[in-house]
This record gives sequence, C-alpha cells and structure tokens, in this order.
Amino acid sequence: MRNADIVIIGAGISGAVLTERYADSGKKVLIIEKRDHIAGNCYDYIDDNGILVSKYGAHLFHTNFEDVWQYVNRFNNWYPWEHKVIAQVDGQLVPIPVNITTVNKLFGLNITEEEEMQQWLEENRLPIDEPKDGREAALNKVGPVLYEKMFRHYTKKQWDKYPEELDASVLNRIPVRTNWDDRYFSDKYQALPVGGYTKLFEKILDHPNIEVVLNIDYFDICDQVEGYEKLFYTGPIDRFFGFKHSLQDRLEYRSINFVGETVDAEYFQENSVVNYPGQKNEFTQIIEYKHFGNQQTPKTTIVKEYTTDEGEPYYPVPNDKNQKIYEKYRKEAEKLTDVYFVGRLANYKYFNMDQAFKNALDLFSSLEKQEEELEMQKPKKEKI
Repeated sequence: MRNADIVIIGAGISGAVLTERYADSGKKVLIIEKRDHIAGNCYDYIDDNGILVSKYGAHLFHTNFEDVWQYVNRFNNWYPWEHKVIAQVDGQLVPIPVNITTVNKLFGLNITEEEEMQQWLEENRLPIDEPKDGREAALNKVGPVLYEKMFRHYTKKQWDKYPEELDASVLNRIPVRTNWDDRYFSDKYQALPVGGYTKLFEKILDHPNIEVVLNIDYFDICDQVEGYEKLFYTGPIDRFFGFKHSLQDRLEYRSINFVGETVDAEYFQENSVVNYPGQKNEFTQIIEYKHFGNQQTPKTTIVKEYTTDEGEPYYPVPNDKNQKIYEKYRKEAEKLTDVYFVGRLANYKYFNMDQAFKNALDLFSSLEKQEEELEMQKPKKEKI
C-alpha cells in the first residue's frame, strides 16, 4: 500500500471529517473504504425515475451545534427542511412526535391549550423517576395506551426486542410535545444539502493530500498498512479484534432491508415518511423520497424498510449485555498506540448525524492539542 501519515478506515461521516481535517493540516491521508462509494450510509444517487434517493435510508440533518453547522456549510449549500413524520394508528394518520393533534385524533378529544395537554399527559402517564428500561421510559412519557398503540410493537419490529429488553435511553429519545408542533426535530438548524449527501462528501474529500481507495476491505490488506502516524477505525469494534470477546455472545447490530418500488403516480403518500407501528405490517416505515427537495417527476419511488439481524451493521443494540461485551473491547482499544476508534459502530453508540460530525471534529481537536502540548514539552536546543 502507499505510504501515508494518517490512515482512516471507512468513508462515512467520522472517516471523512477526520480525513479532511488532517489533510487540511498538511498530512498525507489514505482513506480505505470497503464499499464502492464514499459517504457511508449517507450515500445517495439518482434512481431510474430521476429521483434523488438514499441507498441506506433517509438522513435528516439537524443540529444545535454551531461548529458543526459552520463546518458542513463550508462544503455545500443547504436548503431548509423541517422533517415531519406521520404514523398509521387505528386507521388514522397522526403526527409523530405525540402532540395535541395526535391525542385529539386517537382519543376523540378537543384539547386546545398546552395546559390541557400537560394535564392529559400527567393523568395518563405512569410517573417513574428513574426508568430502568425502554418500557418504563415510554410509560413515563406517554402512559400505557399510547405506549401500546405507538411504541411497543414498533420497537419490537425495529430492534427485534421489546422495550423492556432495551436500555431506557432508546425510548427516552422519544420527543413528546404539549403543543401543535408537528416537526420531528426542534433543533435550531434543520436542512438538507443541495444536490444530496454524496456531493457533500465529494467536496469534503476533494483535497490534494487525500487518497481515497474503494472496494478494499481493510482486513484483507491490514498487514500492508504500516508506517503511519495514526490510524482511525470506524467499523464494528468487535471485528477489529477478531470477535475475541464475543465468540459465544456476539455484539448485536441491527441492519435494514430496503425494498424499493416504482409507483405510476405523482405521489404515493402525503408525507415523506409514514411509520407503521402496528403488528399488521412487517415493515417499520415507507419513505417517499420525491418529497425531499420538492422533486418533480411523473412517477414516484417508495422504499419499505424491514429491520433485520442480517446484513450490513447499521446501529448497535443498547442493553446491559451488549454494553458489558463492548467494555471488554474498549479496554483492548485503550491498550493500542496511535490507533483510534471513532463513530457509531466503533464506539458502539447511537450517534445522530450531527453528533457524528461533532465527535470527529472534537477528536481531531483533542489530538491536535495533545500534539501541541507534547511539542512544547520537548527540550529546546540551545543556540551555539
């Protein structure tokens, strides 16, 4: 393999950001990606219907981090997009997150004020000071009826585990609104890149100090990768260590099976994303990409998502069992010199997109600061 100062495994968010940062600082960077494209799970392309679609599911950018927002705007223009999700529940389409409209539709009520909504939640939820699992977290937020209608079976489909089998953090992420706000996110910045994420990543990696190698699995050539100052790994941490701590109890990851269809109509559904939390359908949601960016085509593309244990790992499964296995790998990782684990799979932690950007930016800054401090500690040569 070619020599490089910095070697990075994986061309998703974490890998691309670290590659750009080191290249901009003057380092020669080699980034190795086993897929045939950059951008990781953010990869998008124009399909046969002329629609910009995401190969690995919709990615909605939102953030309150000023440094992240400034960083992504260095490489691309963005257009405002306030993401909205609806769910099919009891034969009706209702907003997610739960808000006044959701409760009014499902319970035949006429709540008109925030105070009424707060009172309804207080009367229906089960107060639990420190939820110990996902079930208790959801019951604490919305109570048993909404939990059963909207979250219990959806969680099972999404994770192949019921909420009580997952860490409380999974369902603690559920936003609940006491007003009419039907936006899925409430962050200060909510936008999508003009032209798509692949173009964004192409610009991030467009630097003379960067060499991108595709279609190569690092583990097939790892014995040839040497002489670097630092190596960053963004894949599943257990694979890096040959699954040595999980031969019997493997770290669990969830994957998604995407089933696309062409529909000979202008639109298939009224929203970009419709969730199906009930047991009737095996898929978790249907995405109609044409809604993003107001794309104009005579036909439309829809994608049904089925989560599965098979295939490319997309996100970790947070519970006590997996956390204990991960801790063994984390301790192994700490023993290595100049090898760093970064990203959702390597840190076995669910990151939102902006958190992945932030994590990589902060890691680079931290390591650069360490380098500066070490340089300052070196004895200065006396002048003769």
